[in-house]
Amino acid sequence: MNNFRFDEMNPRSNKIKRLKKYHKWPGLIIAFILLYYAITGILMNHRELISGFNITRSLLPNNYSYVNWNQAALKGSIELSKDSTLFYGNIGIWLTDSTYSNFVDFNIGFPEGMDNRKIFDIHLTDNHHLYAATLFGLYNFNFEKNHWQKIKIDVDIERFVAVTSKNDTVVAMNRSYVFKGLDTGYRTKFEKIEIKAPKGYNNKVGLFETMWLIHSGEIFGLPGQLFVDFLGILIIILSLSGITYFFFPQVIKRRKRKEKKVSLFVATQKFALVWHNKIGAWFLVFFILLALTGTFLRPPLLIPIANTRIPAIKFTHLDQPNPWYDDLRDILYDKEKNLFVLAGYNGLYELKTLTSVPSSYQSQPPVSVMGINVLEKYNEQYYFIGSFSGLFLWHPNKDFTFDFISGKPYQGLSNGRPFGSYAITGIIKSKDLYIIDYDKGVLAHSNSHPFPKMSENIIENTPMSLWNFALEVHTGRIFSFLLSDFYILIVPLTGIFTIIVLISGYLIWRRRKRRN
Repeated sequence: MNNFRFDEMNPRSNKIKRLKKYHKWPGLIIAFILLYYAITGILMNHRELISGFNITRSLLPNNYSYVNWNQAALKGSIELSKDSTLFYGNIGIWLTDSTYSNFVDFNIGFPEGMDNRKIFDIHLTDNHHLYAATLFGLYNFNFEKNHWQKIKIDVDIERFVAVTSKNDTVVAMNRSYVFKGLDTGYRTKFEKIEIKAPKGYNNKVGLFETMWLIHSGEIFGLPGQLFVDFLGILIIILSLSGITYFFFPQVIKRRKRKEKKVSLFVATQKFALVWHNKIGAWFLVFFILLALTGTFLRPPLLIPIANTRIPAIKFTHLDQPNPWYDDLRDILYDKEKNLFVLAGYNGLYELKTLTSVPSSYQSQPPVSVMGINVLEKYNEQYYFIGSFSGLFLWHPNKDFTFDFISGKPYQGLSNGRPFGSYAITGIIKSKDLYIIDYDKGVLAHSNSHPFPKMSENIIENTPMSLWNFALEVHTGRIFSFLLSDFYILIVPLTGIFTIIVLISGYLIWRRRKRRN
């Protein structure tokens, strides 16, 4: 009878014990994970600021070494002459000969850092002027001075995704506007054109895009990003204070046994607990929102929201008067049909002129939520459409799409995955046809000659950008060498357990506060 404890019969006491268990042990693991999430998240929020910094690939797991031009090293190519071809992509721009045997760095003029050499498109006009659409601006190659020059254009989004031409007019496109100008090389003066709203426009945006912008804070512009950075700093403090409170009692006990001073450690432990509780309670809702939105940005929770569209949230970055704000992905001028094919986030459109009302094609090819990577002519009737869903031959006026790799009509993805068997990042059409897959690299099509190996010159001079390294860590892909495909569970599991740890910690704090 003397050993009987009344608190064992107290439901509230048992509930507190369960909450402590849910908070303590999962919280310890989550704290270490959240440390690198917070640091990489802050870095990712300021891509241009860190664009000059790289990570040597030799320091990364082996699967981050370039093999057969994989990992989006290549996006496309363009012939300058019969014996000169430019290859471009995440590796920048490289000049090679007719046999693809010798590669020369063609990046002079771009700022240092691999992000500054991320090339989305290159175009050679009939006047032999060479333009490049890059992550941080539109460039022209000055053949007189033999280097790239940035064309000054007043835009808030410098990410140019495409460049083409119609007769003597150059047409460039960033993620929000189209720009046209008389083709005079680096002296070209561009006029900004806002593409008109397509028929049936309803100001709806992708749920995936909305989640992404909430998670990064961009939904409220730079102030929103800075606030999320602030939350990231608080998460670092929250994690470190939790780790301190977990381990310091043992440190204090050991020092007491050795009759050493413990006052500093006791004070640090109390200080850590006070601020751990305050930060966790004050910013609980924001932390939960970060965790919740983050879980939906990677598979498997990405799948149900990938194609869902919702009304743009009022008074946010998404609620823009420009119907194409941050929505444009590619543009192609079709000489035979004398029209533009416009690729937006939500599909492909026909554009008679740059001032016409875009008309959505009745037949739409499959395009991954990650966006279109290939939009090129195949013949007079068909276009190449490539993305992480695969490579397809698409006829705008026919009700079926042809899977170019399998050689069969496209049947759709039956397994519910947002990506196809091939993650297409580009194609090479200079001589033979080569297909570029993100993981497998260059794949020769049919009777194409074997594609050359990636030269040591390129491999040694193409590290990974710091931003891309942060992305690999943030998404958990960096751990794929240990976990294989199961790495995709890191994000959703971390998000779920973070929410559990946050809520259980808040409930413990609130009960203690009421009791006191």
